[in-house]
Amino acid sequence: MKKLNILYIGNNLAKKTKYLTTLENLSNQLSKENFNVIISSNKINKVIRLLDMCMSIIKNNNSLDYILIDTYSTTNFYYAFFTSQLSRLFKIKYIPILHGGNLPERIRKSSFLSKKIFENSYKNVAPSNYLKNAFEKEGYSVEYIPNTINIKDYPYKKRKNSKPKLLWVRAFKNIYNPTLAIETLRSLKEAYSEAILCMVGPFSDDSYTETIHLVKKYNLEDSVEFTGVLPKEDWLKKAKDFDIFINTTNFDNTPISVIEAMALGLPVISTNVGGIPFLINDKVDGLLVDKNNEKQMSLAIMAILEDNYSNLADNARKKVENFDWEIVKHKWLNILN
Repeated sequence: MKKLNILYIGNNLAKKTKYLTTLENLSNQLSKENFNVIISSNKINKVIRLLDMCMSIIKNNNSLDYILIDTYSTTNFYYAFFTSQLSRLFKIKYIPILHGGNLPERIRKSSFLSKKIFENSYKNVAPSNYLKNAFEKEGYSVEYIPNTINIKDYPYKKRKNSKPKLLWVRAFKNIYNPTLAIETLRSLKEAYSEAILCMVGPFSDDSYTETIHLVKKYNLEDSVEFTGVLPKEDWLKKAKDFDIFINTTNFDNTPISVIEAMALGLPVISTNVGGIPFLINDKVDGLLVDKNNEKQMSLAIMAILEDNYSNLADNARKKVENFDWEIVKHKWLNILN
């Protein structure tokens, strides 16, 4: 069978940031399924990155069968616009892959550009039913294909007699609200003085400085660990030493780190924003709290420590087993073959 050629447009910065992206994960999986996958772009400068993306289309246009375009709500939205219109010029089938909890707001604010992108695509793919529903309300056709993991890479650990040992895994960005993790720890320590927190992820904006400031303000230096970015295998190993996973974001779609925590058997407590309630069924396979509410989050943690929700982790593992690549890949193959 002839190999099909795919150009995947997105931020290919994993080697520089050491932060594994969905782009790298999906491109690796598709390469194993008999596709030739080219990735663009790994340029740091945003203007040069856009030019590199466009040049990748121009240079390869005669051989490409499909172009996948990671589509976000901020600067990357314009990457998606320019590369999609260039794809149209060369009559290449392109598929926007929708990311980011704030994308529904973007398509309303930028309706003209959105129509140019999403009405002329071969398919639109959403990794969450949250984005699928939001786009369909605006009249766009969307296929749901969840973010994937290789479930065999995630050994399930049944936690008994859980301790107040909290794990947070995300980039330090204001939209992910890392300071809420510190406020939650301070609140939790009123009942559990031994509570500790480990924060894993790259330092992307001034939210890291604000987080450090709070740690010092509340004298929590002995209770908080910052690891920076860890390769996946290292943070998965780290996760064995913790009993509860917290997700503090203000905007979100379907974060891989939450899916991974669910696979590992870590009970998940998350803010109830964006696509999260489409991923987590409250009090069934995780707990949901209001955003920026450390009191609710600390009370949810205490409920788990008191074993009020003993089946959360088991239910969560069963749910994310359906996100295994061997199951999800058939949806991609149906589109791309």
